[in-house]
Amino acid sequence: MTSHSCRFCSAKLEHTVVDLGMSPLCESFLSEAETDSVEAFYPLRVQVCHACFLVQLPAYVQRESIFTEYAYFSSYSAAWLEHARAYVSMICEREVLSRDSFVIELASNDGYLLKNFVERGVPCLGIEPAANVAKVARDRGVPTENAFFDVAKAQQLKAAGQSADLIVANNVLAHVPDLNAFVAGIATLLKPQGTVTAEFPHLQRLFDGNQFDTIYHEHFSYFSLLTIEAVFAKHGLTVFDVEELWSHGGSLRIYARHKADGSRSVTGMLRALRDREISLGFDRIETYARFDEQVRATKRQLLALLSEAKSAGKRIVGYGAPGKSATLLNYCGIRTDFLDFTVDKNPYKHGRYCPGTHIPILHPEALDAARPDYILILPWNVKDEIMTQLAHARAWGARFIIPIPVATVV
Repeated sequence: MTSHSCRFCSAKLEHTVVDLGMSPLCESFLSEAETDSVEAFYPLRVQVCHACFLVQLPAYVQRESIFTEYAYFSSYSAAWLEHARAYVSMICEREVLSRDSFVIELASNDGYLLKNFVERGVPCLGIEPAANVAKVARDRGVPTENAFFDVAKAQQLKAAGQSADLIVANNVLAHVPDLNAFVAGIATLLKPQGTVTAEFPHLQRLFDGNQFDTIYHEHFSYFSLLTIEAVFAKHGLTVFDVEELWSHGGSLRIYARHKADGSRSVTGMLRALRDREISLGFDRIETYARFDEQVRATKRQLLALLSEAKSAGKRIVGYGAPGKSATLLNYCGIRTDFLDFTVDKNPYKHGRYCPGTHIPILHPEALDAARPDYILILPWNVKDEIMTQLAHARAWGARFIIPIPVATVV
């Protein structure tokens, strides 16, 4: 087994958190012709550093292979759009942002968040590595630069007079193979009294909820508050506040500033969460050893439920084709022997096939035509929104299967 070094502190990685076998890239949706070709699979073995406790996946694939052309568009979830709108309203008031301010979002996707700043007249810029997604943002009137962000890019922007009062980094830290270059870039680009906010799935919630499907090659790191504080501190940034969010199965939103900026003290909420993580053992290596068996048990339970339904002659289809579904379907071995097809609101995916499992992805209206007995909700993190959308399916007797944290029929 090849040994790897920690992407933050460079210590040798010796401890495995969970081994999910081999899996394809989660956003590599296939055309019909491609289903008859060789498909690349990569190891999905997560490790933890004994020195800094960063949970991580070695970079088996270059970032350019993943993010240059991307199938994820943020604007197809109503709940996520509302989350972004509420954030912008809150942060504009909290940071007193105006036409004299400048906001930069890193990995700004299709402009779903920055459009709210544009509407308020707050100058902003998105940095988005996927060319196809960046174009959608620009077409919506959101200033967007197609580039990967790191310290070199930050120096270029700063030299052009584009230092930021607010830097937004939502669900991007996990996607960064060179964590130090990225956070150093944030420190470079942030004005002396500026603020950084970053959102990322919380490692505690991943463990508590058996959220193994949020592990895939596009996610290089998985953060506790303890570890993210250490990463930011190395680059002269102090995390001074935190919020716990519902998004992506349970996330943190951290607020950070330059260490030299003494205008904002560390909050009691942050100290309380830090103490909780210590009490739960996130600073002890043995805490990370228990996750693997939890995941195996969840897999067995889901397969037993699906097998029982199929043996009874029931029809099962999926709803959604999010990135996390590639891990769930491939690790559990769920293919068209269990799911006839899945549906998704994103037209980019229509007529394509799920990576690895080759489950067809159809328009949502195909679900109504099929009238299945069971609907497996693959983006379980927005299950309430989806079950509300599909309330009419109950009229023909359909029931919903929620796979995470344990397989449940609703």
